[in-house]
Amino acid sequence: MSVNFWNFNSGGTLFGSGSGGGLSNLYSILSDRSSIKNGSYKRLLKSYYSTGQNSSTTGKKSSSSNIVDKILEEKRNPKVSKDVQEANANLTSGLSTLKSSVSILRNDKTYTDTTNGQSAADKVVSAVKDYVSDYNNVVKAAKGSTLANKTAYVANMMSSTAANADKLAEIGVKVNSNGTLELNEAKLKAADISKVQELFSPKDITSYGSTIASRLQFASASSSTSATTSSKTETGTTAASSAASLKTDSSALASDKLYEKIKDKDGNEKYDVDKIFSTAKSFVNNYNNMFNAAKSSSNSGVLANLSYIREKTARNADALKQFGISVDAKGVMKIDEDTFKKSDMSEVQKLFKDYGSSIVTNASLVDYYMTTKANAASGYTADGAYNVQGNSQYADTV
Repeated sequence: MSVNFWNFNSGGTLFGSGSGGGLSNLYSILSDRSSIKNGSYKRLLKSYYSTGQNSSTTGKKSSSSNIVDKILEEKRNPKVSKDVQEANANLTSGLSTLKSSVSILRNDKTYTDTTNGQSAADKVVSAVKDYVSDYNNVVKAAKGSTLANKTAYVANMMSSTAANADKLAEIGVKVNSNGTLELNEAKLKAADISKVQELFSPKDITSYGSTIASRLQFASASSSTSATTSSKTETGTTAASSAASLKTDSSALASDKLYEKIKDKDGNEKYDVDKIFSTAKSFVNNYNNMFNAAKSSSNSGVLANLSYIREKTARNADALKQFGISVDAKGVMKIDEDTFKKSDMSEVQKLFKDYGSSIVTNASLVDYYMTTKANAASGYTADGAYNVQGNSQYADTV
């Protein structure tokens, strides 16, 4: 199905409509800022407003200079209307409320009967109704909001919802063409509640509920003020550094060189298990550090590639666990030294030939987006799909 998440009538916002849609607005804003910073914007305005005017005024600023200064001031400090202020406030509070709704649907207790007579089915219906209502409030607030650091995550959340449209339809939740949700309560009541539980399962980091929860966590952590620029730069540098290190570790674990056998004191050839474990341990540390540092990023390129890495890790969870590498419900990776060192290193190599090699590309892209496009929130197409710029092989819906 084709879902146009950007068909909103709210010019000037990330979700704005009109020629070029929200992305054109974003590119225009970024272009303006760059032009103002390097002075070309002011020179262009002066040239335009001085045409046909007498520049011989003395002791006072010319009318053209006054106009230029006024336009530049408005560009630097745009006035925010009451409607936009309200949308920004509603988005911030709405994200918090939606986060609570998702938590209830991810809680196992929601799917059990209570001692006071309330059935699990009734609780699930109530929880889904709240989720749909809170979700729609966030989508509606986002279309009029100028908080790009938050709307980027909303766009990503909507994209994930579209990707799960068929599963949502099975429990009576329809994804509308404008990105909002519509509940068929009768169909929900007739559905098996285990399907709802599976859809929002916290035990599966790739489940719909886990994906939405992570987007909401990132959105809640995002700041919309310039006061955090310094800390964000530091965080971005840390995430980029961890991503670059993860790329190095992944490449090493996928290489033949790491598994070259050495001779022991008796002349027998064996794997250098300590060296391999050290690399694997570094991989785990950098994996966790990258996700922890990048959680405050609003860059959609970063988000997309973190999602790809999580999905690839989830697909290889059973194989990794055999070698003592596990991932908990929050996505934190751990390694058990004894289990790893007792493992068949040829099998470890075989796994990382595939898994490790695939992580290299995504870690490289996280590094790229954190270092060269740290403040951009672009990358979404008109139908809510995400395209990693310059890397068409990763064009996908997050």
